[in-house]
Amino acid sequence: AKLIFTTSLFLGTTITISSNHWITAWAGLEINTLAILPLISKSHHPRSIEAATKYFLTQATASTLVLFASMTNAWHTGQWDITQLTHPTSCLILTSAIAMKLGLVPFHFWFPEVLQGSPLATGLLLSTIMKFPPVVLLVMTSPSLNPTLLTFMAISSAALGGWMGLNQTQTRKIMAFSSISHLGWMTIIISYDPKLTLLNFYLYTMMTAAVFLVLNTNNTLSLSTLMTTWAKNPTLSAMLLLTLLSLAGLPPLTGFLPKWLIIQELTKQDMAIAATVISLLSLLGLFFYLRLAYCATITLPPHTTNHMKQWHTNKPVNTSIAILTTMSTMLLP
Repeated sequence: AKLIFTTSLFLGTTITISSNHWITAWAGLEINTLAILPLISKSHHPRSIEAATKYFLTQATASTLVLFASMTNAWHTGQWDITQLTHPTSCLILTSAIAMKLGLVPFHFWFPEVLQGSPLATGLLLSTIMKFPPVVLLVMTSPSLNPTLLTFMAISSAALGGWMGLNQTQTRKIMAFSSISHLGWMTIIISYDPKLTLLNFYLYTMMTAAVFLVLNTNNTLSLSTLMTTWAKNPTLSAMLLLTLLSLAGLPPLTGFLPKWLIIQELTKQDMAIAATVISLLSLLGLFFYLRLAYCATITLPPHTTNHMKQWHTNKPVNTSIAILTTMSTMLLP
């Protein structure tokens, strides 16, 4: 069953990103949604069932809106081609549909809840590979979308992703809000330089995958358990610190690269104010990444939390974690 679900996941993604016709793109999105649902509700916990239901409802609505936008466009222009989306109403509907698929503000409420209800491995899939088809659709239709609306949604996503992540104690919810603010960075540039959006997405995927895999190895779901994991695998905790700082976008690390290029491109497009605002909003994100990093590495004993200490493991760390953490810190230098 797991094999079928994962293959259909990759199949749906591939169908959507390689399609030219709106109907095939929609079919790929549907296959994706149906394949991830069992992976979310695998542990029969009420919260995971609730997460799967929320996910299904939002994604079904978004798929319907995608279909509706493409039909409206075909009705007015006779074009079913994805790149030929020209009718203004269908552009607006499509923007809202893709924002729903991705979890951009104002359609972001489902994402933290769904991520909190699903296991860490599924959370990784949800925040990386499930975002890929909508991002590709956004890139393909970006010339005809409304840049003002996209900029507005991007800045509010960066703001809300930063603000709502400040007070969280659950690692999955923190990752969800970080995802929302990163999506803001991707959306702000899409009308001007879609290649940068894709670059940002690839690097974001890499760093998020690294963080999720480390959390999965340490089995940490909240900040209080993160405090005791330094004993389990100290080197891994140190790499987690660097990867989190990279996600926050600190200069010598990989995560700084997309932010730097995006700010440069925005100033070229006479959008210095937007660039300033979104850079200041990324400081909010830096705060909660620093808090994660602080809990993971800087709280050495004796500290006051009376948790059970975890055993030191001499198990070799997964190779993919090694590769991902190295790339998400060293790619830019």
